[in-house]
This record gives sequence, structure tokens and C-alpha cells, in this order.
Amino acid sequence: KMADAFFYDSGERSQYRCLGEEIQIEHIKAYICKPSFFTDKAVIVIHDIFGWLFPDTRYIVDLVALQGYIAICPDFLKGKEPWKTTDHWADFADWMKDHDPMKVDREADVVLKYLKEQCGAKKIGIVGFSWGGMAVHHLMLKNPQLNAGVSLYGIIRDSEERYNLLNPTFFIFGEKDHTISYDQITLLEEKLKQYCKVAYKIKVYPGQVHGFAQLKPEDMKPQDKPYIEEARQDMIDWIKMYI
Repeated sequence: KMADAFFYDSGERSQYRCLGEEIQIEHIKAYICKPSFFTDKAVIVIHDIFGWLFPDTRYIVDLVALQGYIAICPDFLKGKEPWKTTDHWADFADWMKDHDPMKVDREADVVLKYLKEQCGAKKIGIVGFSWGGMAVHHLMLKNPQLNAGVSLYGIIRDSEERYNLLNPTFFIFGEKDHTISYDQITLLEEKLKQYCKVAYKIKVYPGQVHGFAQLKPEDMKPQDKPYIEEARQDMIDWIKMYI
């Protein structure tokens, strides 16, 4: 099965009791979790193909909130059906055409406005996983309101305008990710060196497959746990450096 080659098994997931709540912002549903004290720092978390309801993503939102940030995961699929584990990979290209991670600008603006006007956020970061990692890469090229970004295993589309990032961006990859070749990562590094005027970082985690950094503790394999925890800590440290 092609799916086994690069995705963690999203079928057998443990349940997760969320700490946050669901809200409506204009035309977008969102999951939000806030720390117990006031903060003017926020982080937007962009889900993967499994959508904003996926327990692993909500776990990450809560994890970010526990670090002292207003954390929010909007439905960037805009109410459209997320990818399901029962869907056929042969249909994936068509699904992607209808769910383009480069077409989230309007939604990002709506969420940024909400965070600034309703939550008092002054500095805002963004992290995204897989599909969301691609969206982060796109938004860090387009939206100067985002002070820092972390793109986790977002497939790299090569074109010249992909490298002129507006604010500090960290790219996280798994060594065994069959969706992203090592050549692509090397090219990204070369081009960023050439074009990028802001801080950036690229890190590849040994032995890790696509989707590794979202797993909840009870779903981790012992040999992967240190790398998953390291990637998460690296993600938080990058955000803390700039926000």
C-alpha cells in the first residue's frame, strides 16, 4: 500500500480530550486554546490533510498553548471534506487540486484580524504539518504579519519565488519521508542561501517518516520518541526566539 510508505497509521489513534474550544470566525470554524493568563503572543497551527478536527493536531494546539501562547487551528479546508484514511491514494492528486494549500491567504487574514482585534495579539507565529507545512511556506513568502514560521514536512514545490521569505522560517523534515527527497531538501538549502534575507533553518530528523512530529505520547514507538520530542522542542524554541 502506497500510504504505508510515508504516512503514520492514522487509523489506530488513541482518543484525545481537548483543552480548548471550537469557535466561529466569520466564515471559518476554528479550534482555540488559551493559556490561563493574558498573553499578547499567538500561534496559528495549520492542520494536515486530515483536517482541523484530527486529534493529533488538536494535541499540538494544546501543547503550544501550554507554552504560553494563544493557539488556534482554523479549518483551512474551508468546510470541504478532509482526506480520510479510507480514501484511495490514486485520487489524491485530484483531492489536492480541490484543496490547495497555496490558497489560504484570505483565511489567514481573517484569523490574523481576529487574533489582533479580539485577542489583543501583537506578535503572531505559524506552524503547519504536511499540507499545513506547504501552507506555512506559502504564507511566510506572502504575509509580513507573521513574525515567524515552522514548516514541518511540507512538500517542496520548486520555483524561483519559493525562497524569498519575509520572516524567520524553520523547515523540519524526516529522513525517511518518501514524499520529500533528500535532493529537494538540498536544493531548498542552496536556494535559501542564495535568496533568503532573513533567518532560516533546515533540520532532518534521523529515521523519521512523514507526519512523525504530531504523534501523541501513547502513539509513539519507543525508538521514534526522542526524535519526535526533539522536533517539537525545536519548533517551540524557534517560535520563542522570535515571538
